[in-house]
Amino acid sequence: MGEVFKELQELATEARNPKSENIDKASAIDVLRIINDEDQLVPAAVSKEIPKIAQAIGFIVESFRSGGRLIYVGAGTSGRLGVLDSSECPPTFSSPPNMVQAIIAGGDVALRQSVEGAEDSIEEGAAAMSRSSVSDKDTVVGICASGRTPFVIGALTRAAELGARTVAVTTNPGSRITKSAMVSIAPDVGPEVIAGSTRMKSGTAQKLVLNMLSTTSMVLIGKVYGNLMIDLRPLSEKLMERAKGILMMITGASYDQASSAYERSGRDVKASILMLKGGVDLPKARQMLEKADGRVAMALDYARRG
Repeated sequence: MGEVFKELQELATEARNPKSENIDKASAIDVLRIINDEDQLVPAAVSKEIPKIAQAIGFIVESFRSGGRLIYVGAGTSGRLGVLDSSECPPTFSSPPNMVQAIIAGGDVALRQSVEGAEDSIEEGAAAMSRSSVSDKDTVVGICASGRTPFVIGALTRAAELGARTVAVTTNPGSRITKSAMVSIAPDVGPEVIAGSTRMKSGTAQKLVLNMLSTTSMVLIGKVYGNLMIDLRPLSEKLMERAKGILMMITGASYDQASSAYERSGRDVKASILMLKGGVDLPKARQMLEKADGRVAMALDYARRG
């Protein structure tokens, strides 16, 4: 009996779920109810991991403040979720494209189709970290439902050797990857509705965790004001109009006033808020923001004090 076979037999995500053993005989409504009932277990499992998620966020914020990066590494569904989260950070938070990155086993082609064997090489995972010039400024998050993917474990091991902070995200508590990272986030979602189909509950749990990692880190470095996106990039007409709406909500300005300030600031929502709400000109607004490390609430306090 092969070692991989034996290891898979021990994974919760590979086990048969007794609640769905007869799913092939169920009606569409009943299949949906089974899936939905199981999906409702996911947020509770993630909730139990919040202390570990907070530890990981501490690493990420430290990396961002020192000019480092958040780098996701994964294979298959896990890798695609990392790519999705990283690709949404620049338009949402105006973060530089290299600030949050993602590496998927098999490269970009693996985003649309399975690349056989890409996840099986520890050496390739390690090489990916070297190619990315990982350093002690970075935080590397390995995403791996099974907790045993060689590519991801190789990446985390090499990242640690290069001095990076390392985090594991898995849905198999106690699996091999949990021993390969400084912090392990391991929501126990139980067996999948379809045995081994980790794009289901495991994928949902990973998506929730990645949302929490990136969003909370961005909040803590001043990318929002209240609960509003104030650092969004004007990449489309929709986003430009959303920016003006945010300015109106925050400052009470009219549409025309918000539009004028937005254009005068070079389409910088943060500076526009300071100009409209703090009553300062653009150079002063930028000075206040720099002094406050980009945090608008603190910059407004500086502006009010003169």
